[in-house]
Amino acid sequence: MTTDSDIHNLVLSSAVAPNTRLAYRKGWNCFTEYCRKERVADPLSASPETVARFLLDCATRPRSGSGLPLSMGTVFLYSSAVAKRFADANRPSPTHHPTVRATLKGLSRLAGTAPRRVKALREGHVRAMIAQCPETVIGMRDAAVLALGFAGALRRSELCALCVDDVAIIPPARPHPRRMLLTIRRSKTDQTSRGQTIAVPEGKTVKPIDRVQAWLSVSGITNGPLFRTMRRGGAVQEKPLHHSDVPRLVKRYGALIGLDPRELSGHSLRAGFVTSAAAHHARLDKIMAVTRHTSPATVMSYIRDADAFCDHAGNAFL
Repeated sequence: MTTDSDIHNLVLSSAVAPNTRLAYRKGWNCFTEYCRKERVADPLSASPETVARFLLDCATRPRSGSGLPLSMGTVFLYSSAVAKRFADANRPSPTHHPTVRATLKGLSRLAGTAPRRVKALREGHVRAMIAQCPETVIGMRDAAVLALGFAGALRRSELCALCVDDVAIIPPARPHPRRMLLTIRRSKTDQTSRGQTIAVPEGKTVKPIDRVQAWLSVSGITNGPLFRTMRRGGAVQEKPLHHSDVPRLVKRYGALIGLDPRELSGHSLRAGFVTSAAAHHARLDKIMAVTRHTSPATVMSYIRDADAFCDHAGNAFL
């Protein structure tokens, strides 16, 4: 029987986005592992000094995979994860202690205020990466992920959450070529699931519609998740692609065309669309119609330094 307490807990958990819950869980797991190494029996009894040392370790110790410490954004996220777990346990959080606050402030100053920027994948990069996708079932899935992620300026969570019913391909009708409408049922800027629609053109080089149709044809998928995990032999599974699979895919194909995978993430596709659109003089409102940003200032921050001198304001008089 469902109790009032169960309903209350469900409502509280729904107040936090799924990806945030996953990130909090990872942050708390890292903290509990740190406490184990430090011989702190109960992480919920950890002192502010222990939490401060944990955050310092996160921000300074190179990680085994990348050889780099965690970004300050992740460090702050892990601090929030610790605070959330203490709050859930009805205990005062050590993250509010002056020692922890001073540690975070000092780390931020040492790291600088500029946020880490992943490399934006331009249209040439995406075309070259798609060309590296093998003519196999997995390769055709990867090509569709790259093409649609770029053409729709999609977040990795949005890519993984797409279902076949969310994709509507409109046949050509003069003077219009084929078009695609994507329904994004939930996103970072639409936490209440009102739904947002993106128009995706046929394209001449990246060809997102062709890539998606080829994937659907070879996979035999007619309903359910659009992009799915696969076995080594190429058998398509029912399980949707996990959000952590997207950055691995981007890094793998980026490395094949000579890019540094450490500079890439799943966000490189979305950032690349904005950068490419701006370089081709697309209107800001048209870019925002695809990215679904609510603030022009946010979109402007995506326009990368590589195009800083294109149509420079001072070209005519400096």
